[in-house]
Amino acid sequence: MLNDLFQSHWVSFHGLVTVSALGIFLAGSHLLRQRRHPSAAIAWCLSLVLIPYLALPLYLLVGNRKIARPHSALPAPSPSGERQKATRPAARIRTLAGTLDLPVPSTYDRFELHEDGSHALASLISIIDNATCRLDICTFVFGRDVLGNEIARHLMQSARRGVRVRLMVDGIGRYLGGHPDFRPLRAAGVQVALFASPLRFTLSGRTNLRNHRKMAIADGDRLWLGGRNLAAEYFEGDDSSGHKNAPWVDLSFELSGAVASQAQQQYDTDWGFAAQEHRTEPPRPTQPLLPIQPATVQWVPSGPDQSEDTIYTLVIASCFSAETRILAVSPYYVPDAALQMALALAARRGIDVDLLLPGRSNHKMADLARNASLRELAASGVQIWLSPEMIHAKAVVIDDQFALAGTANLDERSLFLNYEVMVAFYDPADVAQFASWMERRRSGACLYEARQPGVVRKFGEGLVRWLAFQL
Repeated sequence: MLNDLFQSHWVSFHGLVTVSALGIFLAGSHLLRQRRHPSAAIAWCLSLVLIPYLALPLYLLVGNRKIARPHSALPAPSPSGERQKATRPAARIRTLAGTLDLPVPSTYDRFELHEDGSHALASLISIIDNATCRLDICTFVFGRDVLGNEIARHLMQSARRGVRVRLMVDGIGRYLGGHPDFRPLRAAGVQVALFASPLRFTLSGRTNLRNHRKMAIADGDRLWLGGRNLAAEYFEGDDSSGHKNAPWVDLSFELSGAVASQAQQQYDTDWGFAAQEHRTEPPRPTQPLLPIQPATVQWVPSGPDQSEDTIYTLVIASCFSAETRILAVSPYYVPDAALQMALALAARRGIDVDLLLPGRSNHKMADLARNASLRELAASGVQIWLSPEMIHAKAVVIDDQFALAGTANLDERSLFLNYEVMVAFYDPADVAQFASWMERRRSGACLYEARQPGVVRKFGEGLVRWLAFQL
């Protein structure tokens, strides 16, 4: 009798927990506008039904994907005559960008693409040393190494001469950089904030969201941006231990002018969130869709603070808009089905698609997860180039009209979870510089040859691919 009563109460309790877990998931997804991938939504639902006592705490810990502000009203549709003019890829992509609640396209006074790590470091030091009023730095990793020490020294010097210096480092990335000591920086007057502090984000269900943006802004006028973290391997390597570690191949650039002002607004918003300084964000003006002006760029943030998956949307759309070629470089390639299909279909319809990857990256799990996707791309006619060096650059070039460059990798974590930022370039001369940089790196790479895996390896690839969002 007591056993039956216990079982009855247990079934009722278990049912209540399961229904509550599903209710929390559905309410959170709707109210917070999570817009999950169908496979992710199905996985969460099944987990909450089958193992609610494990899945519910896990969902509360890492389940949030979006914390975006409400979506702005879309710009009014352009007249039909103007729509007909948007026939070239850059025009179509910019038209699409006008519906994604992005800052308006902007101009710049100067653009400089860094050829290598030494060039990038000289540019960064110049920005730090020549700031007169304010200097803002954002990085995912701040290395506890010779490069981190050098950057810290220049930051402290700037702070001591009266410049307002702010350094924002991702809370998880801090540990990946060797847990640098920020006390000397703070003592010199540098303001330091951790973005996504593990404790604070754990309590808000955002532990899995990381700030992967990397930039330096001086006086709201000079912008340094790209894939480089502030650690030795991203610039010139580190020989402090007596053994020279080769630097990674990465991509960064400098812009000055109006676009740097937009970057400054982005940084101020991110800083307010990280430092818990509440500020009212000014409304963004909607952008005119057409016509495209020469020498324009566009600031393209993406992540939990955006209503749309902006970078992902533009990359997918650009693959379908391409007329002659697609060049892409990324340290990791762990795509979702839509991105994989977009590249494969582009190759099948006669577009020259070249994907440049490191032969072996610093992330073994990501290398294992990419194999099935690479075999499928190769069968579709995509040329995959594997570099003997570790490539950490992130860029996509479409024809000779459009380029995206910045911090986002071609993987699901970057495209759906991380705070990222890219710059869209619409000037053919700028696009040509990115294409030339990528072609020079491709010249030293080997063409990928697909090989069918054995049963054990294929099973391992499938298991790792299941964790694609975390890679």
